[in-house]
Amino acid sequence: MFNAGVQHVGAAPKHIRVYDCRFENKKVSRATVDSQGLDFNAFLQILHKKFAIHPHEIFVLATTDRAVLDYDKFEELQHGSTLYLLQREDQALPVAMKEHIMFRPHYDTLTQCGTYEYYSSEGKNSLPYALAELIDNALSATAKNTGTRTIEIRMLFDESLGKPAVIVLDNGCGMTSKQLNNWAVYRLSKFNRENSTFASSKQKGYVRPDPVPRSLNSDISYFGVGGKQAVFFIGDSTRMISKPVGSPDVHDLVLSKEEFERKEKNKEDIYSGIITNRKPGDFSHVNGNERFLRELIAEENGKESFTAVVITGVKPEHITFLKEDFAKWTRELAHIYHYYIHGVNGNDLSRSCTNSDLSKIDIQVTMREKSPRCPRVMKLREVDDDMQTLYINASADTFEFKATTAQESGTVEGVIRYHPFLYDSETYPADPLAVQASPKDEDDNESGVQHQARGKRPIFECFWNGRLIPYTTVDDFEWCTWPNKGAKVPEECYSRFSGVLFTDDRFQVTTNKLTFMDLAMKVKSKDTIFTCVVNGQVKKRHIQKEFTEWLYNCHMKLDKQVKFRGFKGTITRTDEPTKKMQHPWATFSSIEWDGKTYKTGQLVKSLKTQPIHHGTVVRFLLYGDHEKDVFATGGLVEVCLEPKELYDKTKIIPISKIDRITTEEAIKKNIENDFAKLPHTLKVEWPDSNPWSEDDVRPAGTPLGPLKIEILNKVGESISRIPTVGQSTVIKLCVKMTVVQQDAQANARPVNLVAQYSANWGFWFNKNENLTKPGRYTLILQTVINESKATVFGGRDLPSYKLKLTIKESDPESFVMDTVNSTLHVGVPFDIPLQLKDRYGNLTTAPPNLQPELKCSDLVVSYEAVDTRGTTYTIKGVKARGKVLNYQRSKTQDLKVTLPGLKKDTQTIKISLLPGNPHSLHVKTEENPIIVENGNPVKFNVEIHDEAGNITAHPKQIVHCKVQGHQPAVVDCSTTGAGQLLTEPINLKIIKGEPQIIQVQFEMPSQKGIAMVVRELKVMPSTRVSLIELCSQDLVLKNDEKIEWVAGGSLENLFYKLYDEAGRVVPLTAEIASMIKINWKSEVDVEALMQGKLPDITVPTQVQEERFYQVSFQDQNVSISFTIIPHPDEPYRLKSTPSQIEVKLGEIPSEIINLELVDRYDNATEALTSICVNHMTVEAEGLDKSAIAFIWLERNSSVEVTGIRFQSGSPGWREMCFTYLRYVVRIKVQVTAGNPAQLKLVSGPEQPLQVVNGHSIPMPFLVQLSDEWGNPSSDRSVVLKLCPSPPALKVTTAGTLPQVDAEGKASFAVTSVSAPKGYYQLEFKGSFNNKPIPGPSVNLTVLPDPNKPVCLSVEYDTTAIFPAGGSFPVFLVTVLSDEGRPMTTFNPAAVSMWLWEGAPSGRTPPQTATELKCSKPMKNERKDCFHFRDKEIPERAVKHTIQFSLSIDKTNVLYSDQITINVVANQPVKLAPDSHPPAPVVSCCTDIANRTLVQNMTLRIMDSYGNPAGQDLVGKVVASITSASGKNLPLFEGRTNRYHISLEEGKAHITRLAIMENSPGEDGSVYTLCFKPEVSVVPMPLAYFELPFHFYNDAVNQLKMTQMLKKKTELTGRVAAQKEFFNDYKQLLTMYTDRCLSASVKETELRNVLIKNNLEIAQPTSIPDIDRLLQEKTADVDRILKIPRRVFSIRDNFRGQQDVLGMVGHLAYVEDDAAARVISWCIRGYMDCVITKTTEAARRIYDDTQGRQQVMPLDSVHVPSYSRPLPHIRNGHMLFDPPGNPVYARDLLIYAHNDKESCDKVFKNILGEIILIDDLNSANNYRRTVVQNNTQCPTILTREGDCVSAKGMFGGKQNKAPPIGALKVFGAPFPQPYYTTGKQIDLLTQYRAAVQKRAEVEKEREDHIQHMTSPEMTKKQKDMEENMKQLEEIERQLQATPVRPVKRGPGDAGEPSGIIPKRAK
Repeated sequence: MFNAGVQHVGAAPKHIRVYDCRFENKKVSRATVDSQGLDFNAFLQILHKKFAIHPHEIFVLATTDRAVLDYDKFEELQHGSTLYLLQREDQALPVAMKEHIMFRPHYDTLTQCGTYEYYSSEGKNSLPYALAELIDNALSATAKNTGTRTIEIRMLFDESLGKPAVIVLDNGCGMTSKQLNNWAVYRLSKFNRENSTFASSKQKGYVRPDPVPRSLNSDISYFGVGGKQAVFFIGDSTRMISKPVGSPDVHDLVLSKEEFERKEKNKEDIYSGIITNRKPGDFSHVNGNERFLRELIAEENGKESFTAVVITGVKPEHITFLKEDFAKWTRELAHIYHYYIHGVNGNDLSRSCTNSDLSKIDIQVTMREKSPRCPRVMKLREVDDDMQTLYINASADTFEFKATTAQESGTVEGVIRYHPFLYDSETYPADPLAVQASPKDEDDNESGVQHQARGKRPIFECFWNGRLIPYTTVDDFEWCTWPNKGAKVPEECYSRFSGVLFTDDRFQVTTNKLTFMDLAMKVKSKDTIFTCVVNGQVKKRHIQKEFTEWLYNCHMKLDKQVKFRGFKGTITRTDEPTKKMQHPWATFSSIEWDGKTYKTGQLVKSLKTQPIHHGTVVRFLLYGDHEKDVFATGGLVEVCLEPKELYDKTKIIPISKIDRITTEEAIKKNIENDFAKLPHTLKVEWPDSNPWSEDDVRPAGTPLGPLKIEILNKVGESISRIPTVGQSTVIKLCVKMTVVQQDAQANARPVNLVAQYSANWGFWFNKNENLTKPGRYTLILQTVINESKATVFGGRDLPSYKLKLTIKESDPESFVMDTVNSTLHVGVPFDIPLQLKDRYGNLTTAPPNLQPELKCSDLVVSYEAVDTRGTTYTIKGVKARGKVLNYQRSKTQDLKVTLPGLKKDTQTIKISLLPGNPHSLHVKTEENPIIVENGNPVKFNVEIHDEAGNITAHPKQIVHCKVQGHQPAVVDCSTTGAGQLLTEPINLKIIKGEPQIIQVQFEMPSQKGIAMVVRELKVMPSTRVSLIELCSQDLVLKNDEKIEWVAGGSLENLFYKLYDEAGRVVPLTAEIASMIKINWKSEVDVEALMQGKLPDITVPTQVQEERFYQVSFQDQNVSISFTIIPHPDEPYRLKSTPSQIEVKLGEIPSEIINLELVDRYDNATEALTSICVNHMTVEAEGLDKSAIAFIWLERNSSVEVTGIRFQSGSPGWREMCFTYLRYVVRIKVQVTAGNPAQLKLVSGPEQPLQVVNGHSIPMPFLVQLSDEWGNPSSDRSVVLKLCPSPPALKVTTAGTLPQVDAEGKASFAVTSVSAPKGYYQLEFKGSFNNKPIPGPSVNLTVLPDPNKPVCLSVEYDTTAIFPAGGSFPVFLVTVLSDEGRPMTTFNPAAVSMWLWEGAPSGRTPPQTATELKCSKPMKNERKDCFHFRDKEIPERAVKHTIQFSLSIDKTNVLYSDQITINVVANQPVKLAPDSHPPAPVVSCCTDIANRTLVQNMTLRIMDSYGNPAGQDLVGKVVASITSASGKNLPLFEGRTNRYHISLEEGKAHITRLAIMENSPGEDGSVYTLCFKPEVSVVPMPLAYFELPFHFYNDAVNQLKMTQMLKKKTELTGRVAAQKEFFNDYKQLLTMYTDRCLSASVKETELRNVLIKNNLEIAQPTSIPDIDRLLQEKTADVDRILKIPRRVFSIRDNFRGQQDVLGMVGHLAYVEDDAAARVISWCIRGYMDCVITKTTEAARRIYDDTQGRQQVMPLDSVHVPSYSRPLPHIRNGHMLFDPPGNPVYARDLLIYAHNDKESCDKVFKNILGEIILIDDLNSANNYRRTVVQNNTQCPTILTREGDCVSAKGMFGGKQNKAPPIGALKVFGAPFPQPYYTTGKQIDLLTQYRAAVQKRAEVEKEREDHIQHMTSPEMTKKQKDMEENMKQLEEIERQLQATPVRPVKRGPGDAGEPSGIIPKRAK
């Protein structure tokens, strides 16, 4: 309580206004006290009296800034101050309070009034700069914000909200009432203003901020002028609303032009006003017609500090500008504050993140207009076309520097950005809003500056404290201007950079911040020091040198002025002296430079070289690793110097050295002049007048020569040396003569002679007489270089001369015999070949009528004829006869051959004669007939003789001996000529013991000419056993007899006897008895067998078992057999079949029971009769006897039992007993459940059941199949099915139809539910034998799946035309979800456009379709679809099909409908044939076929892609013939040089076009047939069609050239295809190599990451090792998952739907059980609430659940920032040591959803600032201490379950949480090892994929290399090389083909047809 003091008397009054604001419900009273002469105590006493303050009442006396008065502060109060009487310092004002203020202008108004204001700006609308003044103030106010600095400009032009207004709102520090008063004072700058009422305040005055990069210090609210000027420039009135940090009051000040005028009129103090101080959200002082202001004030609640500038009375022209030019002025603001918005590096769109904390500044512009206009919102950060953004993103490199001025040490940071020339244009950005220069202006600009990049614009824009000063620019500096001499780069490079200068407030600007006052003068001063900055470090280097070097590098590396086209490959240049520059050099086939195209093979001339070069372009070279068309600043060109014959080398020069002015005719003329001086032909003379003609034939030994030779050049001059070039060495020539025999052997040496030049006789060769060998010869005279003997000069063959001649043989003089086989056979003819020779040993032909003579002792020799073929003389059919030795020995004899008439007429040869061919067969035996015993073999000896009786041996001498009824015997006499035959034993059937006579035949089947030999054979009977006889007592058994016997009995007393072939009994001996075998016993008593006894036989026990018995004599294969058939014995028991059965309850089994009487061996006795059924009974438990029947079966004398049925009991085994007389039989019966009759639902998911469309039902349905008695039935024949109802519901179950298990249960696992949104039923049904089985049904609600794409919607201009080669219209592809809404969650890479030629292909595109990807959306385009823009239309004008696809995942692809488009031809540009014909070859003969140029060719008007494009065009086509020289042109038929063809519907057909007979033309020349269209209505001239053709004077050369050209065309295409094939393989190898490297790098990176995560992988790595480690880690995760943990038990059926976060209880985890219990209890009403992002999603859930589910949309929730610390912390310091470990409850939540921001918003809304403390005592102590510190305390929860409300209430059942088991609580998070191990599993999975990928790509590469080196590929490589050689040979022949220098002029064209004129040879 305050005490009274003493009053002091003073003269000047000091009135203080005091408002009593202590009570909220009491009217505020006011008192004005004159405090002059009073101290603080006296002043308080006065207040006690005026406001009736109780003596013991505690109160606070504070200023409007909430500064509490004390003695010192009271003394500093000024006249007119306002004070508040409050209960406490932070008490809210009960009503809005008014404070009178003064804001007289400062005296600076007079001293600094000379600067002009921004609204007199340079012809531009200055409104953006006025708004910038207000943004400057906001930036200064938010400079110390720790979070996002928010500045919003609101344009309110909606009349329904009130009058038009402009609001600038920020979240800065705000202004106290004193600061607001200062703001109102004009010219009160920040340097001399006081921010507090009291001088003793701790608030400091202005402090200059520390230096920061780019001077982005936010220190731009400066002069105390701009804000006032701006608001009154924009409108007539402004309301300043501000709340300072830490103050509960909002200060409100209104300044208006209307109020000023009123005060002036009423003679009041103009610069006085009222500040309204009020609590946040209090709009009671606002007029009712300002609705927008009420809404603005309503937003104040919850804001810690802010400032709002509200401008009304906005001028109409400003409103128009702001509406119509919204993009323009927002772009200008984005330019002004570019670096505040985007940071020190600016808006670099290539970077993925911001570059500085300064990018936390968020400046937003919103404009609300009258309905139905939608509000416009623009964040300046999103503006991407302001000039600084364009400069930054169009630049390729930067140069940074600093400039330090001498005065005040001011520093300027500078950046220069280089904008390279790319491809065909400059990249220096143009100002989108700048006015383009008119064509006249450009024509008037003779300097050409306008055509450069920057033009006349200055380089540098200037920024002051990070903010643009728009009207000040700096043109350049001396060191960055183009030097007139010594420049390293072209002048245009100096116009390709932009720049920016950054300064601080050491450089003065005008008060409107539009212009610098001294910057340009200071930085361009000679005292300014410039230094370059590299990587942020200042480098003290010469600035001009560094800049020039930087600019040179930019030009060389970044400018792309020459376009290199037709990439051919990469080479290494060994001619380059610098090793670093030898590789890589990319080679190209053409370039585009300065609007011209230079190609390989084009003639060029060098410029400024010594000497000047003329030549042909070989290739273009560019240093670097390039693989396709590329732009560069320069390069090299390799030129083959012409003529090649003179220079024979290439030269590499810079491309810049190409002479672009010279013409091709001038180059050719220079080359032709040099070429004419070279050797051209040889002149040959025969001095002895004995010339040899072509293909002359002379006898061996004829002389050749002598010869005289001359070398002539092209003009006919005789030369003996090569013409010299410059100071070159003299090269002498000589002539080499070679005589080559064409068919000579490899070791034959040709004749080689060389003739030197002599001035007297030139080149001379003497006579040659060495041609003695017959054959074809070629005489070759070749010009050679004297020193090197080379025949080629400059790549061209030197002239030569060839003569073909033939040498034949002379008459014969001797002979030699060819090889004759010395071993001969008697009577076998043979030939004797002879060779006749002349005197040189050459083979020659025989003279006519030459007869040989043959002689040999002891033999008779003859021949048949002689034969002469060429040089071979043959004696045919020579034979020799006589007695000789055998085949093993022979005798040598002489055979003489004589040819009468030759000089050497006789020759002798040695021969040996052997036996001849087989002639007869001899059998050596004297007996006839031959006697043999039956059963024994016979031997015969045979020989084979020739025609002279000699034993002869030859191949295939096989003799056959055939005995009647037996197999033939065979012997081979091929080796010896003789042999022995042995027949098989003779076995005949002896009848009555009499002998048999048979014949034996001997023959040789392979020798048909040798006669057969026949002999007789007599066969005698034998004594062997041939018959067995069996008997048993009086029974004699016959062979194969069947005997019936009692089953189980025996056959006894068996005996046997043996007989031979004569019928005699064979005595039984031990040997014979041992050969007796029986089949019914394995061991037999031999003694009994010797007595003729056999063992007894036991009969089988079964009547069905017939058994075979046999007795045999083993040696002679004699046997006897019989069969015993058993029959049944007497009845023994009653038997049932089957012995056990299975019966279903309630059913008669289909299986029938059969009863019969059987003997002891179970053989049926057939003893039952028809009356036996009357004596049969049956008994069993639960047996229904009503339907039982016993039926006698006559066919087998058995009884059949039917009608067995059980009607009661449970399933199991039972016994059924049948009785007949004394016979009883029991059978087992298994009773099973009856037929399936019902289905029951055992278990399933919880009800009510809700399923998202396309999703599965998480829990399967389990149904039980039962019979009518309720017994479980496991009958698997029952068909179970799940029937959806209605049919719109589609259900997919796992696998096939379910079947019941052994317990009769079946599980229905529903994997997919598909249906429109609605209510459905699932019915479980079954069928058994086509009878239905009823089952249960389940109600089901299907919800649409917002995350499931169901179709692709395609939008495009359906009226568009698709010209070939053009661009498609924009296709908009929208992915529609199951809800029918667009989906935007898919990666654009997943959407593809497929294009193929032809008709639609069904549902999916064909494999040949081309895939295209979508484009990046442009500004202001729709964001809910994918844009396919600027896609090229195919070049073929046919129907095409388009389809779009979406790759949902690796296996699922969604396709759109297929769209058919008709691609039409583009604009007509040329005339061309349907198919390009080959180059014709014609001759001027009479045959029309040889004169035809084209035949049946159709020419069409086409577009540039070859599509017919002139169907509506008519006219004509004019054909003509041209050549380079234009002289001596051939003529068409009709003696005309032009031929007209009519053109209709864009096509002209030529049936035949030929030249005339005897047409003019130069033999061997190439002409061009030109077809020129003449059409009048085409928009542009049409290119004509040219066809080159070859012209010859005779048909022979024409045919030869035609064949060569055809072969060349074939080889060229084949070689091109082969090269392309191998290039593809090389590119594949490169691709595989790159993939291997990439895979290895990826594997290494992942291995390093694994090591960092404590996972060591053994090296080398294998997949099994990784899998083993993965299994271990997976097992660890499974073990952790099995550990019990706390879960939220309510199921969330809505999570995963579009815009749905999920149920509150599932959104977070709480680790501590106690905390989870009390927090869950506190918000128990929210735990099952579903959180959605949008109200639409919330409404959808509400409708789907009929309002049963509570929902909360986040878009309707406003959540304060809640960034304040706990209540016991203030200004970063603890007010006291808190008990019980207090913490915000929401900080204990661990969010389970990925959307952390939304979860944070949810729990800030639900939990707010609820605190959690350990126990109740700590909670109460904490709350008490917080309240005592004048701080509000929120609700407190304790870990023990207590609750202390925000009002302090605790205790009672309602404030105590129940046990955790009775609550639905938050789940517990997984333990930390779970997440660690999960991360390791993810890394291991990635590493495994990387290892597998590396192995796969390495194997692919290895397989590719193996395939490339395989024999198949090697063969293809050889084939290509062979084809290339053939092609080179054909090209060489084409070049070497002589052209006869005979011309046909027009005068020769008139010769009569059919007469061929003479031509010179």
